Amino acid sequence: MTQTAPLAVVAIPTRTAEPGAARRRTVGVTMAVVSALAFSSSGPLVKPLLEAGWSLSAALIVRMGLAALVLSPALVRAVLRERGFLRRHGLALLAFGLIPVAGCQLLFFSAMQRMPVAVALLIQYLAPVFLVAFVWLRTRRAPSRLVVAGSAVAIAGLVLVVDISGARFDLLGTLLALGAALCVCVYFVMSERTGDDLPPLALASGGLLVGAVFTAVLAAIGVLPFSAPDITVAFRGVEVPGWLPLLWVGAVGTTVGYALGVMAVPRTGSRLASFVGLSEVLFALMFAWLLLAETPAPIQFLGGGLILAGVVLVRLDADAPPEVTAPVEPLPGGVAPGTR
Repeated sequence: MTQTAPLAVVAIPTRTAEPGAARRRTVGVTMAVVSALAFSSSGPLVKPLLEAGWSLSAALIVRMGLAALVLSPALVRAVLRERGFLRRHGLALLAFGLIPVAGCQLLFFSAMQRMPVAVALLIQYLAPVFLVAFVWLRTRRAPSRLVVAGSAVAIAGLVLVVDISGARFDLLGTLLALGAALCVCVYFVMSERTGDDLPPLALASGGLLVGAVFTAVLAAIGVLPFSAPDITVAFRGVEVPGWLPLLWVGAVGTTVGYALGVMAVPRTGSRLASFVGLSEVLFALMFAWLLLAETPAPIQFLGGGLILAGVVLVRLDADAPPEVTAPVEPLPGGVAPGTR
C-alpha cells in the first residue's frame, strides 16, 4: 500500500473584480464631483455679504441651519425607525457637527484672518495627503506608485491654482489651517463608516444641526461677533436682496454638498473621495469668474489640469482590483511550494 502525503491547497494571488464594484465607484465619483460643485458656490456667493456687513457667524448659522432643516426628514426617519438611535449614535452626530462641520469652517476662517486666503486654502487641502499617510501608518502598507504620483501631481496643481507667491509664514495661522485639514480628514473617515446602521443623510442632518447650534451659542456668549443687516448685494452689476444668495448657499449649495458628499464616500472610499474633493477649488474659480468677474490667470488653468491628472491617477489605482487568494488544484504528495 502506497503512502501519500496530505494534500496541500496552494493559494496564489490573482486579480478579481467584485461584481458591480466599478459601477458603484463610478456613481460615487459622480456624487463627489457634484458635491464639490455645490460646495464651491458658497464662497463666491457669501463673499459679498461679508463685505457688506454680515458677520461670518451669522452666515454660518443660516447656512448650516437651512441645510439641517432640508435634510431633517432623514434624521427623523432614522430616529423613528430605531428607538435607541440617538443613544447609540448621538456621540457620532455630536462629533461630526463639532469637528468636520463647525470646526473646519471656524478654524479655516480663523487661519484666513492671519494669512493669505490662498495659503490657508492650500494647507487645508493637504487633507488627501494626510489621509494617504494615515492609511500607510495604520496598515503599514506603503501606498502604490499611482497614489504617490497622483498626490504629488495634485498638490503641485493646487499650488499653481491658489497662487501662494509672496506669502509670508505665520505659525499660528499655519496651525489653524492644519487643524482645518485634520477636520476635513475626519469628515471623510466618518462618512466612510456610514451605512444602514447610521444612514449618511442622518449623519449630515444631525451634524449640521449640531454645528448651527454650536455656532449660535458662540455668537450668543460673545465669542464670535454677530451681525446680519438687511442689505443688497451685486453680482456683475445685478443687484439682488442679500437673503437670496444666502438661501441658495443654505438650501442648495450646503445641502447638496453634504448630502451627496457623505453618500459618495462609502462608495469610493475616503482616499479617492478626498482627491475628487480637490475639484472644489476649480469650481470655486469658475463661480468667482462667473459671479464676481474674478478672471483666473493662465497658470491657474494649468494647475487645474494637474489637479485633474492627479485625481485620475488615484482613480486608476482605486479601479485596480485587489489581490485575493484563490485556491487551485492541490498538489499530490510532498510539501506545498513556498513553505518551509
